[in-house]
Amino acid sequence: MESEFLKQTSLISYSKKSYEKSCYTSISDVILTNTTPSTEWLNTYGLAFREIFKKIIANNKLDDFLIKLFMDKEHSNKVILLNDLVFISTRVLKTESRTLDSEQMFFIISSGFLWSIQEKDGDYFNWIRERIENNKGIVRRKKADYLLFLILESIVDNYEDTYQKNAELSATILEAENIKPTPEFTAKVEKRKQELFNFKKATLSLKDTIIKLEKIKINDFDIKYFSELKEQTNNLISNIDFELQELESKINLIFSIQGHRLNEVMKTLTILSVIFIPLTFLAGIYGMNFEYIPELKIKYGYFILLGIMVLVTMGAVWYFKKKKWF
Repeated sequence: MESEFLKQTSLISYSKKSYEKSCYTSISDVILTNTTPSTEWLNTYGLAFREIFKKIIANNKLDDFLIKLFMDKEHSNKVILLNDLVFISTRVLKTESRTLDSEQMFFIISSGFLWSIQEKDGDYFNWIRERIENNKGIVRRKKADYLLFLILESIVDNYEDTYQKNAELSATILEAENIKPTPEFTAKVEKRKQELFNFKKATLSLKDTIIKLEKIKINDFDIKYFSELKEQTNNLISNIDFELQELESKINLIFSIQGHRLNEVMKTLTILSVIFIPLTFLAGIYGMNFEYIPELKIKYGYFILLGIMVLVTMGAVWYFKKKKWF
């Protein structure tokens, strides 16, 4: 288990004038402290190393409450202040495919270090690693608070990019001229709504984390960066809500089209019924087996009855047209 942990863990140590990327050879080498002049970014893939997490916490004399937090198997969105560090728990969407998945992420951050723990291998933080390595921007002149900001910004940007990409595909498939009251079209709309609900849930969770971070007060931890992230999440949530309203309108339009078609069918059937009911009545009267029906003795009674039927039909049709029923 220890060798697997070391394999899944890496360290980036940087300052304004230095950069070093390395891996650990022993658990005892994992040192989390604010006393070094450099900022350290420790990253681990996998949540199954709970016993090793306990050793690292004990070796570095971190708050014992972290052990309890790591032992919990189910985590809601949390931002907990512990002495001179912060524990953050959040769920992040994995957006590599249209089938959206999620993973648990933990952050332990202080002024001089950031330990990020991800449930699954792979992430979209490589651009941050490249900026640190190549000394681009201001990241190497900042501390761990700015690094956390960049990581959270990367998550938000990934949500926005994936949302926009899927929104373009959705707009093509679900555009107004393609609306059809069929089970297939309705299923596409419901699938897109589920995607949006997943995005909204993840974004709201991230927004809640950012709002909590804005209230954190520890030494050398600047919260000014997170207000911009809150605005980004607000904009994304607004866009999602707007598209949800559009999809709801399309569903309502489908129901309206179905209702209109049903009304047209019922109107046609009703008109035909009204036309043929009097004809059926006349046929029924003269089809009765009574011996004395005076009209039967008239030489042209059959043709007279047919004429009456024609007149009744023409009268009904004229009346319906006058009322603009068809």
